[in-house]
Amino acid sequence: MPSTSSRAAAALAALALAGTLAAGCAEVGNTSRGASPRPAAVPSPSGSDCWRAGTSGDDWDDWDSWGPGMGPGMMGRDDCSWGPGMMGGHYWQRGDGTPVTTLDQARQRADAFADRLDLRVGEVMQFSKNFYAELETPGGELATEILVDPTDGDTGIEYGPAMMWNTGYGMHVGGQTRTRVSPDQARDRALKWLRDRGSDLAAGEAEAFPGYYTLHTLRNGKIDGMLSVNASTGAVWDHTWHGTYVATSEH
Repeated sequence: MPSTSSRAAAALAALALAGTLAAGCAEVGNTSRGASPRPAAVPSPSGSDCWRAGTSGDDWDDWDSWGPGMGPGMMGRDDCSWGPGMMGGHYWQRGDGTPVTTLDQARQRADAFADRLDLRVGEVMQFSKNFYAELETPGGELATEILVDPTDGDTGIEYGPAMMWNTGYGMHVGGQTRTRVSPDQARDRALKWLRDRGSDLAAGEAEAFPGYYTLHTLRNGKIDGMLSVNASTGAVWDHTWHGTYVATSEH
């Protein structure tokens, strides 16, 4: 049987290790730009479940694990504070468990969420894995992007660029990000990113959100998916979590 001193030493070592891991997660959670969230079940390439500082969307190409239900699941199914200053609104709004099957139903869920941030809903899109909506300011400027889970109506800020790059409604709200990339440059950057990966998709118009751009990828002139481009660094983030495009509802 281990001695009392051995057991004490082991306990102290375990406490030290736990403290180190907690500190590492806290440090990454407080980074000012570029860190990318992913479900804990999918470890990062470095072997840690905590995200490394200074990582851009270009560094994470495997986002297929993101899908319906990942938003609240990632947060333990609790509502989390969200919004300007991290004080107003909520990051996620739970649905009532009723499946969302139409664009009109998705717009209703998006409207309920937008009201919490004093925003309004613009374009709504249906994909095979989720519904996507753009939120606008009362003045008509693009504010952020959200997802509606078709299985139960859960609605929240879209993971990826809307969380990590949005300087108005993201996790790093108020960050001093200088816009170095124009809309045309963002489109060129997206096209180069596609070509570098052997894709024959075209890049659509770059729409400006706070801190980044989002644009459609096109096949034969029809929507195929989405990419986002960081307005400061030019990093590209592929929205691989949507699935197959189905339809769009304008304003």
